[in-house]
Amino acid sequence: MITSESDVKGRILLAARKLFANQGFEGTTVRQICEEAGGANVALISYHFGGKENMFGALFDAFFPSRQFAEVNKNLPPVEGVKLIIAEVTKFRYNDPELVQIIQHEILLNTSRIDKIRYYVMPLWQALREWLEAGREKGIFQFRSVDLALYSIAGVLLLNRQSEYWQAIRSEGQPTLEFTIEELTHFVMNGLQAKL
Repeated sequence: MITSESDVKGRILLAARKLFANQGFEGTTVRQICEEAGGANVALISYHFGGKENMFGALFDAFFPSRQFAEVNKNLPPVEGVKLIIAEVTKFRYNDPELVQIIQHEILLNTSRIDKIRYYVMPLWQALREWLEAGREKGIFQFRSVDLALYSIAGVLLLNRQSEYWQAIRSEGQPTLEFTIEELTHFVMNGLQAKL
């Protein structure tokens, strides 16, 4: 059976996502990616992506839900906008924990690949900032610092709750996506002292 080019390219991207999440970008070789992709030829990395560095960007082109974020109506009322951010980021965390792990690892290490991440992620955080500012101006939200409110919300949304680190103090089972969105929304709205 002959495997099509798009199948091989897809397998390579899936392998890279898995390995970058588990070992980091720097800790992963092109050879390891090709082995994980079912024995793909190493030359295919250059052929399809122009090298490992470009493959990193291709991961975001393939897997980051930028289209759904780009289509967000920026004219939503502030409360609805913040709720949308909470829901979308939480869904992304549940649906693609590997890409989330890659993003967090690259940010933590402050690598040269951060600009690629910013290209995809910052429009979302910028929208959140605008909704926070609009909500404060309209008296819907009560907080003193937009920056600290934004960082606090991002921290709540991005905390890796499934990490082994937290297992020692965990007393409840794994919550559903819907319950997590509901609880995080409740928590954030209370923190913003939202007038609903």
